[in-house]
Amino acid sequence: MTESKVHSNIVFSQHICDELQKIVQKYPVGKVFLLADQTAGRFCLPVIQPVLDEFGIKQYALPSGEENKTIQSVGLVWDFLSNNQADRKSLLINLGGGMLTDLGGFAASTFKRGMDFVNIPTTLLAQVDASLGGKTGFNFNGLKNEIGVFNEPNTVIINTNFLKSIDHSNFLSGYAEMLKHGLIKSWTHWLELLAYDLENVNYESLQEIIAHSVAIKEWHVMNDLTEQNIRKALNFGHTIGHAFESYALKTGRPILHGYAVVYGMIAELYLSYQKCGLELSELDSISAWLISRYGKFEIQQIDFQALYELMTHDKKNEGKRINFTLIPEIGKVEINVDCSQELIFEALEYYKSLK
Repeated sequence: MTESKVHSNIVFSQHICDELQKIVQKYPVGKVFLLADQTAGRFCLPVIQPVLDEFGIKQYALPSGEENKTIQSVGLVWDFLSNNQADRKSLLINLGGGMLTDLGGFAASTFKRGMDFVNIPTTLLAQVDASLGGKTGFNFNGLKNEIGVFNEPNTVIINTNFLKSIDHSNFLSGYAEMLKHGLIKSWTHWLELLAYDLENVNYESLQEIIAHSVAIKEWHVMNDLTEQNIRKALNFGHTIGHAFESYALKTGRPILHGYAVVYGMIAELYLSYQKCGLELSELDSISAWLISRYGKFEIQQIDFQALYELMTHDKKNEGKRINFTLIPEIGKVEINVDCSQELIFEALEYYKSLK
């Protein structure tokens, strides 16, 4: 298998063709391949097409959307690689959102026991979270990212101009992960995110803010690649958030990942208030700000048990315990906090009661 890398090379560049050319020319002719989702293929692929033409890079497109993050899609990528004589010395370029970089990274990491891959994330969620840190995988049996491996991409190329192709809801979805980074690690980053004009996006100034967010994610990854300790801080909002996301899909009311994380963060802020001493005023003010930007996924008490059952499948759990990352104050975390079913239901009730 390709040698495991503790830290991938993250490149911020407005000259993406130049960066890609430097990478591609290191590989044998005919051994570089590109995987894109259809949305990226439509809006972002033309930007790098000159490099693909120059080096004769073969391309394959998958349908966009979380519902395509399946073993069947992985099989289609393996077929594409196999039919075009890819081998361990090949390179797969993943161009797309988080679903695509997760799935493409897994396909590359397992094809012939591992080939190199590069991520070019085209959504904000992928740029600040999904394409970084070496988590790859796909959804299985209705559970998010149930199957996967840790394997870092060789390079991640971040170009904020690609974000002009996403709608406002998807922009906010990615912004949610940045808000999480501020809450778990940096008062300064949290405040700059609250001050940023979300209605009139300035893509040049955004690149610097993204770099701050990426640095927080990378600090956690470099200190704990396989999520045995401090990297668990990045899961703040995700234990309950993933339950929201899965339940929304099952009940025919799908929501974007970042929105689910926001709703999960609100419930887990309540747990932080009860278990770790987060100030009640902080809980209420943060929750009010988040609801004002992200609205709500409506739930009733009758839904609590189903949401709880989904939480019991979370990969971070140990035995029958549901493990949470909580925050005693902005910028600080406590990991592996065990919460009772009764308290989790209280947190869901708090979320449900917000206007």
